[in-house]
Amino acid sequence: MTDSLPPRVALIHAVEVAMAPTAAAFEDHWPAAERVNIWDDSLSVDRARDGALTPAMGSRIAALGDYALSTNVAAVLFTCSAFGPAIAAFAARSPVLTLKPNEAMFDAALRAGDRIGMLATFAPSVESMEAEFHEAARLQGRSARIKTVLVADALEALQTGDVERHNALLADAAAQLEGCDALMLAQFSTSRARQAVEGRVRIPVLTSPESAVRTMRSAVDKLAPTS
Repeated sequence: MTDSLPPRVALIHAVEVAMAPTAAAFEDHWPAAERVNIWDDSLSVDRARDGALTPAMGSRIAALGDYALSTNVAAVLFTCSAFGPAIAAFAARSPVLTLKPNEAMFDAALRAGDRIGMLATFAPSVESMEAEFHEAARLQGRSARIKTVLVADALEALQTGDVERHNALLADAAAQLEGCDALMLAQFSTSRARQAVEGRVRIPVLTSPESAVRTMRSAVDKLAPTS
C-alpha cells in the first residue's frame, strides 16, 4: 500500500508581496500541503484605479477560482483582501473549502475580545474588510468594534524592497491601537511586520496567513478519509 498523496491547495494572489508570507505560513503550519500559486498582478492595479469592485472584476475572480478548481485542489485560499464580495460569491458555489483572506483571522480576533484594532496598508481593502468584520461579529451575536489605522507608506516601502521601513512604519502605528483586545495585520503582506509590531504593544497580534493556514489545515484534515 502506498501513502496517500498530500492535499493540494490553490493560493490565488493579486499582489506579489503576498506570496512569500503565505509560503512561510505553510512552511510553519502545514508543510505537507502541495501549493499551487495563481497570480494576476493586474487585479490590484485595476482595483485601485477603479475605486470599486466592478462586475468585470468579480468575473475575473470567479474565473481564477474556476481555474483553481480545474487543478484538482482540496481547498482554495484567496490572499488579497480587496475583493471580499467577489470571493464570497465564488466560495458560495465552490465544491471545495474556499476561504476569504481574513475570515479566519476575524474569528481569532473575536475570540480575543470586542475591541479590535487593524493595521492596513492598502486603502481599497479597508471598507470591505471592516464590513466583513462587522458581519462576522453579527453572526456571532457580538457588538464588536474595529479601529483601523491606514499606513499606506508602508506598502510603498515594501513594493520598493524596503522591508525594514515597512515593518518600522507599522510598528510605529501600532501604538495607536494599544487599548484594543487584539491587533490584526490586515494584508497578507503585512504579516512580515509581526515581530516588529509585537515589540510595541502588549496585546495579541494576529496575521491573516497564519490564521488561514491553521484553519484550512484543520478543516481539510477533518474531511480526509480515514483508513
